[in-house]
Amino acid sequence: MIPVAEPSLGKEERLNLLKAFDSGWISSKGSFLGEFEKSFSGYMGVDFGVATVNGTSALHLALTALGVGKGDEVLVPSLTFVSTANVVAYTGAKPVFVDSHPGYWCIDPEKIEGKITENTKAIIPVHLYGHPCDMDAINDIAHDHNLYVIEDAAEAHGAEYKNRKLGSFGDVSCFSFYGNKIITTGEGGMCLTNNEELDERMRILRDHGTNPSKHYWCDVTGFNYRMTNLQAAIGCAQIEKLDEFIEKKRENTALYNKLLEDAQGITPPPEEKWAKNVYWMYSILIEKEYGKTRDQLINHLKENGIESRPFFPPTHKLPMYDKGETIKIAEELSKKGINLPSSVNLTSKEIKYVAETIKAAC
Repeated sequence: MIPVAEPSLGKEERLNLLKAFDSGWISSKGSFLGEFEKSFSGYMGVDFGVATVNGTSALHLALTALGVGKGDEVLVPSLTFVSTANVVAYTGAKPVFVDSHPGYWCIDPEKIEGKITENTKAIIPVHLYGHPCDMDAINDIAHDHNLYVIEDAAEAHGAEYKNRKLGSFGDVSCFSFYGNKIITTGEGGMCLTNNEELDERMRILRDHGTNPSKHYWCDVTGFNYRMTNLQAAIGCAQIEKLDEFIEKKRENTALYNKLLEDAQGITPPPEEKWAKNVYWMYSILIEKEYGKTRDQLINHLKENGIESRPFFPPTHKLPMYDKGETIKIAEELSKKGINLPSSVNLTSKEIKYVAETIKAAC
């Protein structure tokens, strides 16, 4: 089976892991933690990084630090992984779902203002499958309505908007280092910000709300969202390879695009002129009127030893959020979208086999 995603780990990660192990600092203190926070935030061009236990906790930490809570509304794209909406619900606020742009699939800035009310407090743009959102348009809207912006960059390590790294456009940006992400720590996440006060607040909330100058004294209700030194050790090795991973993903995408360019009924992944897509997933759309439907194609690929995934279901259609709302583009993209094998470990031979299997079906 050719997997849809897998980590790329080598001797550097193993050596760092052994160093952390031998140091005895295997929990939430140790030299690799600060090093990873500094190197990752520095790579993104942001002043501060706060490592967390996973990407979902990073989003929750950011919202809490910004004071989002009961009675507030937060705008999120419907087409995203469910955690983006769930973290809003964790705070007691209400997620409000916005449609996708038909061309590049992220939240559509033209659909945002119609969803803003007097209770709206923040926007969470998600850089879906590695493609950037239109951050200038989103930030202009946020400025006009006095809203916070929290970038969900879980799927877009190293992607760029107008030649600037994602993660540097919001009040806070949040990343995931789950095992299928471009770089991984197994589990893990990080909040980035240029605001020193926010950085300090997130560090306190990450550690149970503990006052940094008093042992065991908590001034606020916080969380246990700390990353371990073992995870950070892997992250320190992975960040050194990020440029290499991105280059490989873009090379794989170019080969996929070339091999599938004459395949009928397939829309390749987008890349707007202002964007650098890192293609976390090689994502395509299957038009129903040609060949097999999306779900039939997924089964066909599986029968031929190829793992794939459908696009995320529209979050507004999940039982806990379903109010009978229709969000047209998100629903259409979700029905047509498929993620093909996207690991940096893919060989050209494997990519050719995947493409040939798709073309035979479509």
